[in-house]
Amino acid sequence: MIANVLTIAGTDPSGGAGIQADIKAFSALGAYACSVITAVVAQNTQGVRSFVALDPAFVADQIDAVLEDVRIDAVKIGMIANAGIAEAVADRLRHHKVARIVLDPVMVAKSGHALLDPEAVAAVRDRLVPLATLITPNLPEAAVLLGRPDHWTADDMQTALPELLALGSDWVLLKGGHLAASKESTDLLAGADSVTAFAAPRITTTNDHGTGCTLSSAITALLPGLGMVESVRQAKAYLHAALGAAEALDVGHGHGPVHHFHALWPSG
Repeated sequence: MIANVLTIAGTDPSGGAGIQADIKAFSALGAYACSVITAVVAQNTQGVRSFVALDPAFVADQIDAVLEDVRIDAVKIGMIANAGIAEAVADRLRHHKVARIVLDPVMVAKSGHALLDPEAVAAVRDRLVPLATLITPNLPEAAVLLGRPDHWTADDMQTALPELLALGSDWVLLKGGHLAASKESTDLLAGADSVTAFAAPRITTTNDHGTGCTLSSAITALLPGLGMVESVRQAKAYLHAALGAAEALDVGHGHGPVHHFHALWPSG
């Protein structure tokens, strides 16, 4: 059976991140994509210009419209924008008893522009994280969630895992891409009884727009048919290949997108 998966996130008119990246990743990995928009974002490969958050009640109405009609096997949550939307999303997902939720706690765009109001951090941490099957913070996002300085070592990543799990999700994937440059980038997946390290060679490219969105969406697409560890393993392999093939695209003048359809489109 083909999985139906839902993304709840903001838009990216340049197509590399947000809802657009989620739909591409879902589709590339064989899942049927549904979407709920939380914010309309004016951005491109060079940065975010502005965004307009939608009314929380309208976001809730979108969620109800999908979940009252379509069997949803997994949900990915991306850009939330403000506390009101966080509350609305948490309320409706709890009401509909969604079984698999992947939360990518999007706070800052690749360009450094804030995508989450400061007062919304507590709502994401206290209302959405406890609902999540998996959260996928990078190191700056993990620092915000834990209220700690954004200065990390490999040992710090290990010691932060129990603190992140204590926030309430079943699993945590702590992404190490922001760690001091090395030949490999290592992510740590932690559950109640295990920690699995996923190391991959770093790829030198400026086409890294939407990597976080793409990874969390890939995990969401795979999760209905696989266990957590294997979903993360295959999702990371997909993202690594999409990064490696990104030079085939010519999109924008800043941080270009990864090649979501590298395995499906003809080369060249």
